[in-house]
Amino acid sequence: MAQKPSIPKGTRDFGQQEMAERNYIFDTIRSVFKTYGYQQIETPSIENLSTLLGKYGDEGDKLLFRILNSGDAFSGIDYGQYRLEGDSYNSKALSLKVCEKGLRYDLTVPFARYVVQHQNEISFPFKRFQIQPVWRADRPQKGRYREFYQCDVDVIGSRSQVNELELVQMVDRVFSLLGIRVLIKINNRKVLTGFAEICGFPDRVVDITVAIDKLDKIGLEKVEEEMMEKGLTAEAVAVLRPILQLTGSTEEKLALMRGIMNGGSPSGIVSETGMKGLDELEELFGLIGAAGISHPVEIDLSLARGLNYYTGAIFEVKALDFPIGSICGGGRYDNLTGIFGLPDMSGVGISFGADRIYDVLKGLDKFPADLSRSTRVLFAVMGKEELRYSLSPAKALREAGISVEVFPDAGKLKKQFDYATKKNIPFISINGSEEIAAGTLNFKNLQTGEQKAFSKEDLDGILAFLA
Repeated sequence: MAQKPSIPKGTRDFGQQEMAERNYIFDTIRSVFKTYGYQQIETPSIENLSTLLGKYGDEGDKLLFRILNSGDAFSGIDYGQYRLEGDSYNSKALSLKVCEKGLRYDLTVPFARYVVQHQNEISFPFKRFQIQPVWRADRPQKGRYREFYQCDVDVIGSRSQVNELELVQMVDRVFSLLGIRVLIKINNRKVLTGFAEICGFPDRVVDITVAIDKLDKIGLEKVEEEMMEKGLTAEAVAVLRPILQLTGSTEEKLALMRGIMNGGSPSGIVSETGMKGLDELEELFGLIGAAGISHPVEIDLSLARGLNYYTGAIFEVKALDFPIGSICGGGRYDNLTGIFGLPDMSGVGISFGADRIYDVLKGLDKFPADLSRSTRVLFAVMGKEELRYSLSPAKALREAGISVEVFPDAGKLKKQFDYATKKNIPFISINGSEEIAAGTLNFKNLQTGEQKAFSKEDLDGILAFLA
């Protein structure tokens, strides 16, 4: 009995139409990256587990796809070393013995490894982008896959906020080209550290950040409950409440926050770290104002993002006309390469969520109508002589940059017309004995019905008709 074909859960096949649409996104993003001097690199799909483990926290480690060592990976294993009480085994320790490699979880850690490994070969500041798939052993559900693409752009080796500005400019340009209206939100991790300091719990930065990051999803009351569950007092939460309710312009928010961070909160505590974060935000928004960004940009003091390695500016981009989570995000990190022995190498980067951008473009019907059209001209074939006659002009048109197909099987014209219609091919060339004798080529526009004959040598005239 034949095996029923299938693919693993959480993965997808992409047909011709979907690939045309996905490549439209990738090509648009890639073109913008290049205009700012970023160059593409790629890292292996497989990394040593020692590179990946411990970089994403315990939950991230559980989501790593591990690759069994080649050959008989379990030969020579002393299972007694891994036996626990009863009949169970320490599967985590055993897996490290038989799995030395894993599929990459993201592009950031491999990028850090790349920078350290190739530090003597690259020039700093190092500006790179990557568009590659990543894998996570997550539970598949709507919008969450085990294999998906990330589009990352980073610059490392510079602390200048011009780099942050360029990230905002690239976001602005990409979504302008794609026709998606977005809101660009910016905060600073130092400001979040200041939150923890002024409320008297400087050691709870992560707990406070994780709770604040959920403000849009669960509301202020639930966020406050979560912070108190993590050990904050009601008085500490009361210090943070007015901060999370701040409204107004960028200038007004910065002025109010300066007063709060400079001892103006009920606690009276001054946060130098928080003040530094506000200085950075003020500088960045000054640059943004001077650069002229077409999409709205705002300070969002509740923006935290979950990754704890961010140390400065943090970004998040929301689609304004389609209900979906963030479609782009990132931030500044000061010691990402330190995990591989190269400390104090500051960088900043963002990642475009290709799958979510795809959903937005699809939902808003923003994909160009002719994306699926790969062939411009179809040469119809009615016999061997007509086939041979078509080969030379087909070659000439291809060399001129026109995509051409020669129908492979001689047969009825209706079948060949149907083929052109299904593939959205706009022009067909039908040449029989009369055209061969006269040395001409006949072209028909299938959309308008216009038909015209050209000398076989009149390439310029043919190209003008096909334009």
